[in-house]
Amino acid sequence: MTATLPLAVACPRCHSPAIAYSCEPRCCFNHVCADCRCTFQTATEFLGSKLPGLSPPDPLPADSDPTAPTAPCCECRSIAVYRLPDGRSACTRCGALLQLLYEDID
Repeated sequence: MTATLPLAVACPRCHSPAIAYSCEPRCCFNHVCADCRCTFQTATEFLGSKLPGLSPPDPLPADSDPTAPTAPCCECRSIAVYRLPDGRSACTRCGALLQLLYEDID
């Protein structure tokens, strides 16, 4: 099993790591920067391959911090998207390797 880490999301405007997820899972993926108040949504793009045997972080980020950043898997629509030790993103449900994207930046 390959352990994953919580997503690392930085503000697309000021690059601050002080990001809060401002909605509830599966509603939308709106995030807010605590420093510049920029809002944006996260999305993912499939990178063309899958990794078997991925395990989610322990504890789950949402269990320890309900405002922890999250993103949807573009392959299976799961919110089990986390960061691999090498910095890439992946879905622990379907194994898809993913590129984290920012959309609707305001």
